Amino acid sequence: MSTTHETAAARTSKVSLLTLTTMVVGSMVGAGVFSLPRRFAQETGVAGALVAWTVAGAGMLMLAFVFQTLAVRKPALDAGVYAYAKAGFGELPGFYSAIGYWASACVGNVTYWVLIMSTLGAVVPALGAGDTALAVVLSSVGLWLFFLLIRRGIREAAAINRIVTIAKVVPIVVFVLLALFVLDPSVLAGNLQGADYTGSVFDQVRDTMLVTVFVFLGVEGASVYSRHARRREDVGRATVLGFLAVFAVFASVTVVSYGVLPMAEIAQLRQPSMAGVLEAAVGGWGSTFVSVGLIVSVLGAYLAWSLMAAEVLLVAAKDRDLPRFLARTTSKDVPVNALLLTTGLSQVVLVVTLFSRDAFDFALDLTASLSLVPFLLAAAYALKLVLTRESYPVASGPPVRDGVVAALATVYTAFLVYAAGPTLLLVSFLFYAPSTVLFVLTRREQGRRVFHPGELVLCGVAVVVAVVAVVALAQGWIHL
Repeated sequence: MSTTHETAAARTSKVSLLTLTTMVVGSMVGAGVFSLPRRFAQETGVAGALVAWTVAGAGMLMLAFVFQTLAVRKPALDAGVYAYAKAGFGELPGFYSAIGYWASACVGNVTYWVLIMSTLGAVVPALGAGDTALAVVLSSVGLWLFFLLIRRGIREAAAINRIVTIAKVVPIVVFVLLALFVLDPSVLAGNLQGADYTGSVFDQVRDTMLVTVFVFLGVEGASVYSRHARRREDVGRATVLGFLAVFAVFASVTVVSYGVLPMAEIAQLRQPSMAGVLEAAVGGWGSTFVSVGLIVSVLGAYLAWSLMAAEVLLVAAKDRDLPRFLARTTSKDVPVNALLLTTGLSQVVLVVTLFSRDAFDFALDLTASLSLVPFLLAAAYALKLVLTRESYPVASGPPVRDGVVAALATVYTAFLVYAAGPTLLLVSFLFYAPSTVLFVLTRREQGRRVFHPGELVLCGVAVVVAVVAVVALAQGWIHL
């Protein structure tokens, strides 16, 4: 860790429960909340939405507790989410977990640019829903301008991030309050069971799971704040308080929207759909208010997640899990090669959105899907620790709470893999299989055998699935 980072950590090493809670909220509230009304209205009614948020809230809370427990039980594993997969299941699964988490952040960054262009598309029709050639060109310019900004130095780039928390929270809170003020009980009742195009409650819940994963991304970051806590027990309290606050906001945005417009109309709104709902509630200024807040919020979120994605590669390279060139930093402590690779992958995915049916929903779903393997392996590792009693006192063994939490988190993340469906899982392997080249380069740098037998089998499976994905896309069996 650099001297700069150590100094920053020292300055924030003793923070209060309120500050910790704010940090948790800030890491979780993202631009995805601005898209919730339309996405939920396309899949479910009020009843299904309430069930979906209950399942997602409980599942993600269990996952947050898993990361909190692992941070305490395995404090030496501080290289990121992928470190748990590596410790529990081997180097190649850990490598794929790191790649999945990194790629998830890169694809998530694409959703930000699509959402910005879709927002501006209400004024400039040539931008469409953020999926036109002009939108991709302008997004690409923004992508590389931010690369140059961050390349100048993290301190300069981070200064922009100071206004992001307010830009995120204020428009959302105002939206909820205004929508509550004009809420029509009869409209809400009409949206209760769903529309003709929605299936059973189970189908509705399954179909909305990925969007809940997307908006809750960042829950895994709660445990990293433990080193800043004034009191150790404040970490768990901040996790719960911050998560519940964010959960209440997300659920409120969804439910109050059903009281403003019929869900069939919400489902047809352009993104950001919060703007369309507020416009229906209070007039044109409501749309403008949400749109301006969204753009500021999204740009800040893009900056933060670009730094985070590059940090994943940097830390993995320093841990000798990725090639050495990704560990190189500039004189201003910027991981330039990791940042370049991150920006490059986002650029590729941005171009791919031109060929998708719905650029924003495709990028959103793929972001969530790529995060599932790291989350599932982390939950499974926590369960493995309980079953093997590793890191627990021999006399007493693991507490029942840890076992229940780990089991529920594992079941929940496994259900998310099922809910993602075969298309997104196949497409995910188009990231995993080619990335194996980095694994090979790492082993060769270290003069080690490239693959052990079990790793060779896993690599073979990844390549085969990736080939199937390419064939399926070429033949039109699956669509982006």
